[in-house]
Amino acid sequence: MAAEKTAEQFIAKVQESAKYAQLDAGLVSQIAREELRNQKDWRSALKTTRTRLHRLTGAFLTPKIDYAQWIENFKSLSRENAEQFKKASASMMKLHFSTKERLPFLDSFFVTCLQSLGPLTSVLDLACGFNPLAIPWMPLAANSVYYACDVVDPLIVFLGEFFSFTGQTGSAFTCNLLRTIPQQHVQVAFMLKLLPILDQVDPDASGNLLEQVNADHLLISYPSKSLGGRQKGMKLTYAQHFERITAGKGFQIRSFEFSNEIAYLLSR
Repeated sequence: MAAEKTAEQFIAKVQESAKYAQLDAGLVSQIAREELRNQKDWRSALKTTRTRLHRLTGAFLTPKIDYAQWIENFKSLSRENAEQFKKASASMMKLHFSTKERLPFLDSFFVTCLQSLGPLTSVLDLACGFNPLAIPWMPLAANSVYYACDVVDPLIVFLGEFFSFTGQTGSAFTCNLLRTIPQQHVQVAFMLKLLPILDQVDPDASGNLLEQVNADHLLISYPSKSLGGRQKGMKLTYAQHFERITAGKGFQIRSFEFSNEIAYLLSR
């Protein structure tokens, strides 16, 4: 009982930071308990817990995003003015480093990678970040269903409202992919810049996703440069990672290279 109380107190300490209080409680608990077991004292465990959580999510999001204000911004726009809506979406995507990096080639990214599949009827966007805001750039069918999941709770609330007022069929939900893999059957599952991040926490995470996600096709991508713009041998490292996790799985694979991102379309 005393040990459990200590663990709960430690988790509460981690969550005192607004940065980590917004994350899925299950993820925070998982990482915090692991570090509390592995480190010699609270101070060391607190440091390593925050480092791991930062690498998973904190490094990508601009702090203190006013989601309520962004909802109001979108609601104030005319639904008939597609270009105005895309401009607002692009502005918000700048607040998440993953989607910000994709903006220079967003016009071609999804069209290039997915054109062979025809209009998409269903999508599962794993660790989505702000990627659902790129829906206007995606080759989706008129009646498409879009599922989006992430570990940032206020982001999920925002996306639920965003889907509602834009009329996008689907749902946004919190999901810790280290513990639970969604099982909706979809035409395409997105894993954009996701796998290297998960593998820092669990080396088996990538393989588990590829085997267990219930999708006909997988769109996987890797950054070819760091957040600071350096290459540092990343292309070779991630190419080797991709070969390792796909070896022997029988996927048909097509690759696409952009200025700072490499994408692969896997078909079963």
